[in-house]
Amino acid sequence: MKKVSLKDIATLSGASPSTVSFVLNGKEKEMRISERLAKKIKAVATREGYKPNQVAVSLRTGQSKILGLIVESIGGNFFGALARIIEHEADKYGYRIVYCSTENNLAKGQEMIRMLSNSQVDGYLITPVEGLEKDIEELLRHKKPLVLIDGFFPDVPAPYVLVNNISGITEGMNHLIKKGYKKIGFVTVEMDLVQIRQREQAYTAALKKHKIPAQKSLIFRLPYNYEKEAGVEGLCSFIRKHPELEAIFFATNYLGITGLQSLRQLDLRIPQDIAVICFDDHDIFSLYPPGIASIKQPVEEIGKTAINLLLKQLGKDEMSSDKGGIEIQGTLVERGST
Repeated sequence: MKKVSLKDIATLSGASPSTVSFVLNGKEKEMRISERLAKKIKAVATREGYKPNQVAVSLRTGQSKILGLIVESIGGNFFGALARIIEHEADKYGYRIVYCSTENNLAKGQEMIRMLSNSQVDGYLITPVEGLEKDIEELLRHKKPLVLIDGFFPDVPAPYVLVNNISGITEGMNHLIKKGYKKIGFVTVEMDLVQIRQREQAYTAALKKHKIPAQKSLIFRLPYNYEKEAGVEGLCSFIRKHPELEAIFFATNYLGITGLQSLRQLDLRIPQDIAVICFDDHDIFSLYPPGIASIKQPVEEIGKTAINLLLKQLGKDEMSSDKGGIEIQGTLVERGST
């Protein structure tokens, strides 16, 4: 099928190619083109399915109309949903999204930033990876529009959007303690990122607030890239070592899923033998009997807020003066596991 050209639109509408170009680029008023002719040209372009040459548009405007999205794992429940929301919102403004996954690997994160920079994307949406500070600072020095998602670097003045980790963990802990649980374990990952640190700190703070001794031995950490079998066995060992445990708070949903496998392997019933709650919901949690309680992240609000912050920067000659962060409240989803 032959691609419709600007000259074809000019012939069909009875206007010159330059007039058609002005109209399709929104300059009809500036060039004093009549409203009647402008409407005719736009109608013909729509009818014929005209699509502008993106390379030519980029050369003319200095914009690629492409945004780079770098996340931990595009296949994850949270990041997959986030990517769909961002893509939907960006499409409203004529932007396309290029997806990249880092698997929380610094070298891969740096490689993805270089690749997107070479592709001349207009802006960046990035999930921070431990050690990526200098690369983010370099983008900021070059006035590149960017927004961090699901984390931030305390010493890097970049705008960010994420769930309020502290209030989420606090709400979950209050829920467990209100139910009468005091021996509460906390399962997290070995990762030096602010959101992970905040979740553990909030767990400890909640115990102290309720005058419950905070025992370091009840905190268990798995390597981020743990093998499934090793993770299940590691958790089994932790639970066997602490038969006094009444409840476990999992710091992420994928840790929670590993935990459910461990509890099944140990023939422990939920919640009769041990209660369970997870930070970040997952489809599995509503299906797994008796239903797993969670702190649900406001994925849609996070995605929309992040893309709107980026579009705000793209709409200006200078980067937005707003370098602060936005933290959005999560929601406690009560289910049978507590």
